[in-house]
Order: sequence, then structure tokens, then C-alpha cells
Amino acid sequence: MTAKPVTFGHILEIILDGLSLILIIGFVGWILYRTLKKSDDPQSLLGKWAVTVILAAVWLFVAVPKVHKGGIEAMFALSLTMVEAIIFAIIWRRNIAGLVADPLGNLYDGGSTPLEPKPFYSNAIAHRKRGHYQEAVASIRKELDKFPSDLEGQLLLADIQAENLNDLPGAALTIERICNQPDHAPGNIALALNILADWYLKFNQDRNAARETLQRIIDLFPESEMSVLASQRIATLANTEHLLAAHDRKKFIVAEGVQNLGLLDPKMYPAPANPDAAKQAAELVKHLQSHPLDAEARERLAVIYADHYNRIDLAADQFEQLITYPNQPAKRVVHWLNLLADVQIRHGANYDAVRATLQRIVDLFPDAAAAGLAANRIALLKLELKSKEKNAAVKLGTYEQDIGLKGGGVRPVK
Repeated sequence: MTAKPVTFGHILEIILDGLSLILIIGFVGWILYRTLKKSDDPQSLLGKWAVTVILAAVWLFVAVPKVHKGGIEAMFALSLTMVEAIIFAIIWRRNIAGLVADPLGNLYDGGSTPLEPKPFYSNAIAHRKRGHYQEAVASIRKELDKFPSDLEGQLLLADIQAENLNDLPGAALTIERICNQPDHAPGNIALALNILADWYLKFNQDRNAARETLQRIIDLFPESEMSVLASQRIATLANTEHLLAAHDRKKFIVAEGVQNLGLLDPKMYPAPANPDAAKQAAELVKHLQSHPLDAEARERLAVIYADHYNRIDLAADQFEQLITYPNQPAKRVVHWLNLLADVQIRHGANYDAVRATLQRIVDLFPDAAAAGLAANRIALLKLELKSKEKNAAVKLGTYEQDIGLKGGGVRPVK
């Protein structure tokens, strides 16, 4: 008997069969590994797999060959198959039921996905509410030992140190630890430093320490929205006397008012006079020479230019300086543009001028909610202008002698 020559086709068939077997074994092994990894009882699962392999081997090598012989042996093979199927169902019944029930249960309980580890400060908050501040600190530190970079816990710790334990140096050290941790976002670091500056002002009335703390934001994040806001806070810091006054306010005695005021002649009790807007404007100009980034002061000056001097051009110039300053928050830019539109409407600007102001909101922030509000306002602008029309014409030039105020520290209009 001569052996058949081995052809390339036979070799290729053997290789393909081997690769198929390897893939099947690998796939079964991967399923077994994933199942064991997710199982709460891996030893029991291994026992189930071992029994299943034995049952499969018995069925493959005992029952299958007898099926083709017919007669009693075929009946034996069928009986053996049924017995093994019952044993298989008993072993895997919970797993089979889980294939149907688990997807529905996962909609309510989240399934078997492990929870992300996170710190819990409910005990610390409860201790704080009861006045047990040391216990609250201990509870927070216990969580921070496991999550040393957690921002919420560190801010809560600093807040208890400053507000409840009168330990401002300890709170400052906690904030410093936050600033030195590399995995915090710039906004979170700026938040922590702003809180520390508030504490310096609130508890120590220390304007210099607050200014230095805010200056750190500018140094850490130059040319950013956070640095602009910090610069504006520095410009608006109150002096120490004003801060002390907040804790030691004067007591004022309120005299009894006039009885039956509605029956008296209004000429005998005229309305209180308006504050001296010219004096306020001079003070604001002087202040802005030293603190040009004080947005609140510049906004007030713009309103005075419009309402007291009736100079919309000077008011618009002040608003323009605020709007075009780099890295201003979008919310504040929208506020200033809407306020400029209000000033223009109040003082008789035409439709095109007001519309151009509101259109800038749409152009600058097309994807923001403010753009939709501005577009709606433009659609109703003619009605708004009509409702604001004045019966008497406003006289110009009345306050021209005081417009010298526009020079001091304020960019002149070209």
C-alpha cells in the first residue's frame, strides 16, 4: 500500500484546522477568564465548568457513537443525553436565569459594575452641625488619608479651621497644600485662593494679605479670565477702616416720623436731593487712575456720563474699554453690552445704533443663550424704543463745563 503524497493543499488544511482549534480554545478561555473575574464565587464557578467538561466528554464519546447504531443503544444514548441535560440545567440554572433577569435589574440597581471609590464626608458634616469640630476634622482627615488630593474634603477642612476653630493659619496651610498639588484644575486653585482672600478680609481685616493672595492668581495664571477677575478684586479692595467699620457699626437713632404725612403740603417737605453726580464722577476718575481694572467703578462712571452729563459717547467709551479688555468673562461682556443698549435707549439713540450694540452679543457668543435673548430683544427693539420716547427734548451742553473729568485716567474719545 503506497502512501499518498502530501500536497500543499493538505498542509494548508492542517494549518487552518490548527488555527481554528487555537481560536476556539482561546475564545473559550477568554470567556472563562471574564466569567471568573466577574464572579462573586470563582471556586464554585470552576467546579461548574469542570462538571460541564466531563458531561460534554461523556456525551461526545459515549452517547454520540451509539446514536448511529440504532435500537437499544440509540435509546440509551437519548436517555443519557436527557440525564446530562437535566444535570446541566441544575448546575447552570442561576446563570441562565441571570442572562434574562440581569439586564432588567441593571436598569434599577446599576448592575454588577463596581462603584468608583470616592470619599464620604457625611459624618464630618454631621459632627460640624452638632458643634463637634475636632471630631469633624478627624473624620475629614481620615478620608483625606485615602484621597489626599480631594478638593471637596480639603476645602471643607479649611472652612472648619477658619470659620469654626478660628485657625486661619491652619486654613491657609490647607489652601497652600491644594495649590501645590499638581492634579487640580486652574479654576479650582483660583477658587481656593479667592476663598482664602475672603477669610483674610473677614477675620483679620488684612487688606495686604488678601491682595497678595489674589496676586498669586495673576502670577499663576497670567492672561486668563481668572487673572482679570483677580485684578478687578484687587482694585475694589476696601481700606482697613471700612473693613473695621463692618464689625463695629455706629448705632443710629431713628426719630419719629411726621404723622399724617399724606395730609401735609408737599412743598413743606420736598423730596431729598439727588447725590452730587459731578463729585462722584471726579472721585471715580481719580480712583481709576490708580486702579484702571476696577470694572465696577468704570461701569458707574459710564452711567454718570450718560445720565448726568448726557454724553453717550463718553459712556460708550467706558463700556468699550471694559468689553474689549482681554480675557473678560463672557457673562460680564454680555451684561455691559446690554447695559450700553439700555443707556442708548434711555438717551434717545436711534434704532441702528442700539441694534448694532445688541448684534455684537450675537456675533461674539453665537452659541450662548445670551445670543438668543439678544436676538429676541432686537426683534422687539422698535417697540422698546417707542415705549421709551420722551415728550420733552433733552438739552445738550448743560454740563459741558464739567466734562474735564473725562481726562483723568480715562481714555479720551477719538
